[in-house]
Amino acid sequence: MSRIAAREGAVNLAQGFPDFAAPEAMKRAAGAAIDADVNQYAVTWGAPRLRRAVAERTSTYNQVATDPDLHVTVTCGATEAMIAAMLAVVNPGDEVIIFEPFYENYGPDCTLSGAVPRFVRLRGKDWEMDRDEVRAAFGPKTKAILINTPHNPTGKVFGRDELEFLAELCREHDVLAITDEIYEYILFDGTEHLSIGSLPEMAERTITISGLSKTWSATGWRIGWCIAPKHLTEAIRKVHDFLTVGAPAPLQEAAADALAFKPEYFDGLRATYEKRRDILLPALRETGFRVHAPKGAYYIMAGIEDLRAAGQTDTDFAMALAAKGGVATVPGSSFFHDPKDGVDIIRFCFAKKFETLDAAARILRARLGA
Repeated sequence: MSRIAAREGAVNLAQGFPDFAAPEAMKRAAGAAIDADVNQYAVTWGAPRLRRAVAERTSTYNQVATDPDLHVTVTCGATEAMIAAMLAVVNPGDEVIIFEPFYENYGPDCTLSGAVPRFVRLRGKDWEMDRDEVRAAFGPKTKAILINTPHNPTGKVFGRDELEFLAELCREHDVLAITDEIYEYILFDGTEHLSIGSLPEMAERTITISGLSKTWSATGWRIGWCIAPKHLTEAIRKVHDFLTVGAPAPLQEAAADALAFKPEYFDGLRATYEKRRDILLPALRETGFRVHAPKGAYYIMAGIEDLRAAGQTDTDFAMALAAKGGVATVPGSSFFHDPKDGVDIIRFCFAKKFETLDAAARILRARLGA
């Protein structure tokens, strides 16, 4: 859809990347590291300074006690962290539970690691899970459950009660939790982030994934990390070594600086993203989309039941909306294993400059008659 946006001259609210600058202090730190000739391989599993910074922030913010030498693996983005973790712990034929709608890499990650995905639907305006359905998904072949919170594409943030329920099932069935927390600082309306690895008896069975891309607006730097118990970290590091050898050395040094930013940075991040969300939400409501305010991440899932023509798919609708200088989005079918389940949804990304969102709102109102 980003390519289509460029071709059509559309405002790109599709792919999940900011169109504004990364923090100046972080960029200066990267330049200084390059000038200091930090240009060769770092330690395969991460520069010591960055691993220390990750361990400190994970121990304090996520409340997961983390040793930089035993538990941290730095990867080429959270995307590599996920496939490295899957390849490290999943054997062919094992089952992995995935909530859907899901970030579109999770299905292929299962395929590449030989796993059999077991999909469990999130439903309703708050994207709730049916606990009986979740419980039924656990079985003798279940190796892991994949949790994404805050959630892409829905903006759901899993609450304590939900995570305690999932933790109980993981302990009961001896199952690993692989948790993607890349949006962990982008939260709205007083919502709090909780890491399942911080719950009782879960640190030893949880792989916590995060990275630089979203919180520090640097999706192209490809700096991510895995937090895992020692025996899983040893396996993850072996896979990571053969996948990529290591993440960019000078950018790792800048990432260490970024992780040490003061609380004011994270407070400002939440506040500005909430303002961005609140520019787009009214425009969508006024133009006939069915929307509910996300609690985290930087996406809005918009229902198109009242807008798409008879026989028109979500992809048809998204292509028409992007055409001739429109607004580019992601069709909902991208986020379901059965594309038909996403036919009434498209996803908007609001990680954009205020002027970009204002332009998108004007186009939507003009095209859809509000």
